[in-house]
Amino acid sequence: MPYQIVAGGVTGLSAIIYYATGFHIENTYIIINGILLVVALKILGVKFLMKTIFAIFTLYFMLMFAQEILPKQENGMPFKLMGEGQDFMSMIIGCVITGIALATVFLNNGSTGGTDIIAASVNKFHPNVSLGNVLIAADFCIIGSCMFFPQFGDYMERAHKVMFGFCVMTMENYVLDYVMNARRQSVQFFIFSSKWQEIANAIGTEMNHGVTILDGHGWYTGHQMKVLCILASR
Repeated sequence: MPYQIVAGGVTGLSAIIYYATGFHIENTYIIINGILLVVALKILGVKFLMKTIFAIFTLYFMLMFAQEILPKQENGMPFKLMGEGQDFMSMIIGCVITGIALATVFLNNGSTGGTDIIAASVNKFHPNVSLGNVLIAADFCIIGSCMFFPQFGDYMERAHKVMFGFCVMTMENYVLDYVMNARRQSVQFFIFSSKWQEIANAIGTEMNHGVTILDGHGWYTGHQMKVLCILASR
């Protein structure tokens, strides 16, 4: 917030409105999400939206609380923790934290609300349109809206805000994908041994892990052999 870096999603849109008008972020956030929830209630159902409703209200209070505890500048904006002229470093740190947080939410089948609701609603009626494409399109429009607010300065300054916003969008998604895929990555073991039965028994009973037994045939020796195939998380 103190560096006026824009981002996607409803929080990003709320921040843009705050920078332009001074209307509090948490109020804009809850109003927009309230409208989206009412619209999506009939489309997605109450059960789907329960975690989303919890996330929306939690984030609303966290946004309000975070602004209260942070020291303020003379203009009322939060204190620049990284110092003057550290916009890019602030963006990197913020994107890493946000990306990890979003990955944690999605890995637990949660949702942060906002544009996620729009994406889920569109995907229900148009299954061929992926959630990712809807989210990218929404974020593109939100970040691009900076160009229409003269409060951000002249044309070049506004273009600078937009480019920073696209950097935020790209880096957040990269960190999000990295964290989610790192959790899902696995390694594959092929074990060749004459004691394949003992090894398979030990892995299956002592480690409580699945084992697949393959029939192997040596090309050079012509000998038949059992091969153990095991998948394990990294």
